[in-house]
Amino acid sequence: MIEHEGMNPELDPRGGEGEAASCRPVRLIIVDDEDMMRNFLREVLSEEGYDIELAASGDEAVERLEADSFDIVLTDIVMPGMDGLGVVAAARKMPTDLDVIVMTGYASMETAVESMKLGAADYITKPFNIDQIRIIVANVVKERRLRRQAAEGEFYKELSRKDGLTELYNHRFFHQLLETEVSRATRYGRSVNLIMIDIDHFKQYNDAHGHPAGDMALRKLAHLLKSCVRACDYVARYGGEEFAIIVPEIGPAQVKRMAERVRALVDETEFEGEDVMPLGRLTVSLGVATVPGHASSKIELVERADQALYAAKAASRNCVVVAQEADVN
Repeated sequence: MIEHEGMNPELDPRGGEGEAASCRPVRLIIVDDEDMMRNFLREVLSEEGYDIELAASGDEAVERLEADSFDIVLTDIVMPGMDGLGVVAAARKMPTDLDVIVMTGYASMETAVESMKLGAADYITKPFNIDQIRIIVANVVKERRLRRQAAEGEFYKELSRKDGLTELYNHRFFHQLLETEVSRATRYGRSVNLIMIDIDHFKQYNDAHGHPAGDMALRKLAHLLKSCVRACDYVARYGGEEFAIIVPEIGPAQVKRMAERVRALVDETEFEGEDVMPLGRLTVSLGVATVPGHASSKIELVERADQALYAAKAASRNCVVVAQEADVN
């Protein structure tokens, strides 16, 4: 990057922070049918550290955009063939994150406004002011960086909530969700249910086929569990071969039917190598508890559901036990 006196570090033409961003300058394609104008803009913006390429028409620009990766398009509005509005429209259909700045004379301000409605990031008016060009392009670069940082923040926030193997919510975030749902149920006099699920004899499956096969089975089970729940339910990997589903707003009879559907679906689904299991197939045991019926706090709800699960494991396995049926006090 070429440093200039008074340059704002927030308007870094590298477009962002971090190793990858600092290694790659912003790529910008200038689109204008006049050679003199293209070369003038290249000279001005190259001094700011941008990687510049040129296109003599809208059609050429679109071909280049489809064949290569760019960050910003700086295009004249009035050109023979495909004009600047056509370039804006084509850029909006590109799968990459692409910003377009249009250039127009004062007499064509209505066209500039139309380009903004189509999705252009900004516009530059002719006759050009060099500082205006630099500032507008730098502002678009800054907006790109802020968008990327926001997207990365959301990505890592979501990543911190997920179990890496199954992509379900992890144990830590499960407890946060359950605390919220129990508090809401208590405050508004509603119900929230917890289904605890454990794979029967999973050690035997792992011993026979190895942990990679066991991981595949866990991922498949996670997919099945997600297919069984409503949009407002939460599925988590509680730990090892144990899973949990938080089910708000329905009663004990309904949640027991949901748990039974989960059990039956797993029982009917084929898992590779399940013939080594005692029943000749992979099965699960489930324990169910409800606030307020069986518990009044998050900790008590987990304990009651876990006790019900233990009762299911101690009985025949491949079954559902509700907390009040588990003979716990």
